[in-house]
Amino acid sequence: MLRFGHVFSFGTTACAYYFFWFRHNGVCLLLLKGDALHNHSHDHHHPPGKADAHSHQTHLQKKFKFAVFVTFCVFLGELIGGIWSGSLALLSDAVHVLSDVASLLISWLAIYLSTRPATSSRTYGYHRAEVFAAFVNGVSLIAISCWIFYEAYQRYMSPTEIKVTGMFIVACLGFVGNLIILWKLHGESPGNLNVRSAMLHVIGDTLSSVAVVVGGAIIFWTGWYPIDAILSFLIGGIILFGAVNVTKEAVHILLENSPKNADADTVATHLRSLEPVKDIHDLHIWSLCSNYCALSAHVVVDENTTLAPDRILEEINAELQSHFGISHTTLQLEQVACEQAGNLLCNAQHS
Repeated sequence: MLRFGHVFSFGTTACAYYFFWFRHNGVCLLLLKGDALHNHSHDHHHPPGKADAHSHQTHLQKKFKFAVFVTFCVFLGELIGGIWSGSLALLSDAVHVLSDVASLLISWLAIYLSTRPATSSRTYGYHRAEVFAAFVNGVSLIAISCWIFYEAYQRYMSPTEIKVTGMFIVACLGFVGNLIILWKLHGESPGNLNVRSAMLHVIGDTLSSVAVVVGGAIIFWTGWYPIDAILSFLIGGIILFGAVNVTKEAVHILLENSPKNADADTVATHLRSLEPVKDIHDLHIWSLCSNYCALSAHVVVDENTTLAPDRILEEINAELQSHFGISHTTLQLEQVACEQAGNLLCNAQHS
């Protein structure tokens, strides 16, 4: 039998206990005073390992510093080489590299902000800076690809002579520079949308350099100058494809949609299968950034269960972490369902 009455006399102490552990990233248990209809137990659970995460972010910032320096050098080389050789493909790639510099700076800033602590006005800290940076990078890539399409069309209609040797040498140097950056950032992107959007810039530029090298070889051997414009179309298409995907994912998070692997119905069904859980309602699931998911819910527990409240909360949090990767939770336990019972989701309307 789940009992809450013996804790009510310690309401003030329980609240102090809650705030103490909240600040130290532990698992908290808050038991609130109330009548039979509102006997609730709240749990606020945070993921462990923040010190390790901060150290990793600091290490990642150093990688971005190096990437910004190398990318800017590549941009200067391709800009000068593109103007000298007259290659639109090389100039297109130079503009793309300039956007790489901006995107890497934005991503670097977002990584720095994500290490800043939460404040009274920014209670989640700056985790969303990563997603906003990815959105800005995605939109900028879409704009750049449209510019490349326009310039490629103009060049295709009016081909001009290109200095192939200079075009070839500069493109090879740019290709090597981009490979170095990809090597430095390798392994950092799978769980971080911000890093992935920056990597997309660099990958697109690497492919662009390959296209320019191939175009230079074709022009050298055949003298067919329209290939420069055709390859520019190809570069624009590659950039656009990746940019649309990154932008869509960033918007998905910014609109606070449920993570793709943890929609409300799936999570609720799984939690209802646990022995002490009778029902789930007022469920909210969202992402603070690409690798940090959060959940809040009211959990109606079986009044005949012999498990203590903290044990129930521990079991639920373990299931959410292992099956859905949700590590930040706020759960309210109820023996008697509140007025939101029967509504899995909150359907409150704007006034």
